[in-house]
Amino acid sequence: MTMSKRRAFLRLGAAALAAPALLTAGKASAAGATKWRMQALWGGGTTPMKYEEMFCARVAELTGGSLEITPFAGGQIVPSAQAFDAVRGGAFQMMKTFDGYTAGKIPAHGFSSTVPFGFPDPDQYEAWFYERGGLEMARESYAPAGLTYVAPTVYGQEPMHSTVPIRKIADLNGLKGRFVGLAAAVMGDFGVAVSPLPTSEVYSALDKGLIEVADRGDIKANYEEGLQEVAKYLILPGVHQPTTATSYVANTRAYDALDDQQKAALAVAAREISGSLRQNIIVSDGEYLKKYQDAGVEIIDLDTADIAEARNQAVESWKKAATDDLSTRMMESQIALMQELRLL
Repeated sequence: MTMSKRRAFLRLGAAALAAPALLTAGKASAAGATKWRMQALWGGGTTPMKYEEMFCARVAELTGGSLEITPFAGGQIVPSAQAFDAVRGGAFQMMKTFDGYTAGKIPAHGFSSTVPFGFPDPDQYEAWFYERGGLEMARESYAPAGLTYVAPTVYGQEPMHSTVPIRKIADLNGLKGRFVGLAAAVMGDFGVAVSPLPTSEVYSALDKGLIEVADRGDIKANYEEGLQEVAKYLILPGVHQPTTATSYVANTRAYDALDDQQKAALAVAAREISGSLRQNIIVSDGEYLKKYQDAGVEIIDLDTADIAEARNQAVESWKKAATDDLSTRMMESQIALMQELRLL
């Protein structure tokens, strides 16, 4: 997408925000609403799933009801691992996914999901998407599969939970840990014996001593899963996943059949939800960190200078993971922005 087209697209989105009533398409009343189904990553009733429901409701509002998206929880239509192929084949029109799950097949997805030791602030990561061509490159990564990357949802860190104290990056060396996506490769380079266990097995693996350190989810979700019962150390910031992007991805044929106003509504609603969920997580993090402490968990804050030094080391791991032209371009554009922000 050229810069001029992108600006026009964003202006259209701003118009949708200012006057949603204007988005009531004439063809909707004549031909009926376009109806989509979307399967998300999350379980029913969870906080992130509630935000997916808000996204769908906002799209309906912005389009005057001409685009109706029914949200389904993770695994409700097909097993989560099959969602990529299901949307591609048209079983449903949209998914909320985490690109890290497909980083093994599409190297670029390691850089459009979360970059270990990467941007420490989610606004920086979101700026890469919207100001430095990340959005266009993410779309390029999905296009060959007949899928359209609509927009990211960007939020902050996920912590590490550990059964042993980790007070500096070097303490990771020799530990057994659960990490996935690009984090698995990078943490392996830092000396962790990585097991890419399913999320559902993290609690039992920590409890049985199969692993000593683990990534799982955000601070609140991990507390609700009970990790404070089996891991008495919580490590911040989560250097393996300092910022996170999940993504709205649509079947390209279905997306191309939408009118410009409906496409703008998807973009606007996605950007709104990204900010809203991020702010909700900021507030809940403070509340739940106190709950961890009350449960006897020690919260360890890693030294910023130690992290900065490790970030320079992590660059070499990123370079090994960027195995094709697109992933290399993604990585290089992120490094350039980090250098401008004096992170590297």
